[in-house]
Amino acid sequence: MFEFLEPAFMQRALLAAFVVGLCAPLVGIFLVQRRLSLMGDGLGHIALTGVALGFLLQTNPVLTAVIVASIGAIVVELIRSYGKTSGDVALAVLFYGGIAGGVLLIGLSAKQSNVNLLSYLFGSLTTVSRSDILIILSLAVIVFFATLALRKSLFALCHDSEFAQVSGIPTKALSIFLAVLTAVTVTIAMRVVGLLLVSALMIIPVASAQQIGKSFSGTRILASVIGALTASAGVISSFYLDLAPGALIVVLVISVFVITISATALNSRVKLSKQIS
Repeated sequence: MFEFLEPAFMQRALLAAFVVGLCAPLVGIFLVQRRLSLMGDGLGHIALTGVALGFLLQTNPVLTAVIVASIGAIVVELIRSYGKTSGDVALAVLFYGGIAGGVLLIGLSAKQSNVNLLSYLFGSLTTVSRSDILIILSLAVIVFFATLALRKSLFALCHDSEFAQVSGIPTKALSIFLAVLTAVTVTIAMRVVGLLLVSALMIIPVASAQQIGKSFSGTRILASVIGALTASAGVISSFYLDLAPGALIVVLVISVFVITISATALNSRVKLSKQIS
């Protein structure tokens, strides 16, 4: 019954997927509140440059991706805060600059070694090593406790930044911190669903939870539960179906969203019909 747990790589894969699925929506909910749902995609592209740099320097690509994506996140927030460029333009620069930098560095590193980017672009849970697990767990713990400790300040920032600033909350510093948290989350999730799909695990569980959540706190918890369960189910399903786990996870997350939004619409129609009658 639990033969999927017998291979060591599946144990690591399931652990990584559960942890990332649990933590990604904790950051994603604040991005949704700030209308920055595509920020995860932008940072995913800049993280590609970090992965390529890791290959070029022959170091752990996850660590270099964390550093490069965090720097990119800080730059975007500084542009948004002090520049005349709007947030969507700053994200566009991040998109294209990240891809260009990644391709150039991969071209250089490919001359020294055979670089396979597919595992980072689309995820490759079966190749997650023990060192990857340690890095993912360490960074996930930081994300979990940081969002837990600062949840009230982050909520105030995302709900009404002007009120938060008047209340004495350091909004600029907190915005940069949230951007860095997003970069860290993107990096730890890239081994699960890949850089091209990472934003789905951060945003869609939140969108699903918003359909049935009664409060911000309840939505936050529900989004994490949805993320953790769908990520775990995707890994287990991939073992039996022999399909890419990252793609399966995203399909399951989208399926949950479709179910919740359909159920909400149906419930609204039933209530409306009762009121009319």
